Amino acid sequence: MATRTSAPRRRLSVDERREQLIEVALDLFSRRSPDEVSIDDIATAAGASRPLVYHYFPGKQSLYESALRRAADELSRRFHEPPEGPLSERLHRVMGRYLDFVDDHGPGFAALLRGGSVAASPWTGAVIDEVRRAAHDQILSHLAIDAPGPRLRLTVRTWIATAEITALEWLADRSIPREELQLRLVQEFVAALTVTVSHDPGLLPAFRDLLAAESPTGPTGSLLGQLTRLLADPQVAASARHLTADR
Repeated sequence: MATRTSAPRRRLSVDERREQLIEVALDLFSRRSPDEVSIDDIATAAGASRPLVYHYFPGKQSLYESALRRAADELSRRFHEPPEGPLSERLHRVMGRYLDFVDDHGPGFAALLRGGSVAASPWTGAVIDEVRRAAHDQILSHLAIDAPGPRLRLTVRTWIATAEITALEWLADRSIPREELQLRLVQEFVAALTVTVSHDPGLLPAFRDLLAAESPTGPTGSLLGQLTRLLADPQVAASARHLTADR
């Protein structure tokens, strides 16, 4: 009876081994804080020796930065969305992908934004800012407003920061359902955009067009329905009349 022999393992090329180490490191950094992951952990998970890891990367910081670059590129891509359909529904899909990333890379995401001994460096800060700029530019492109002014840019930047803080708080206890968080982030952007338009009347024509394209069942339609029900409360309505009596 012939015995079965296993096929010899193919030796990885230099580029393949480097890519493997980055993938393994990214996976470990996603599941644990980077400060808690050692070179030995990465070597064991990759089925490699400690000297081999050092052959490709001079230290954990270098490997972390390579993994961070990979994660940053992936996160930036998640803000890309075809310019089709109501704005709030587009943003809802974007926030779904954003929260998928946060969910998949929880400890690493938290360490990255809060800063740790590994995460804290001018280079990592620059990479984070690149992601924020990519998100900022993508959101502005969806608004399709020629020459957006400082008020609108500030609104977008502030909302991106709010999304980061909200994601960190959600990771800490997950007390709010993810679907609710996703919808809430989009509705907060719509609310912030409304406030911005009230201070910048030049945005009103574009804002009208955006609202006209919205669906009654989408995030914006849902928000308006919630506000309508809130204002229908007798005590809230009386307070609103009092606040606007002299206007």
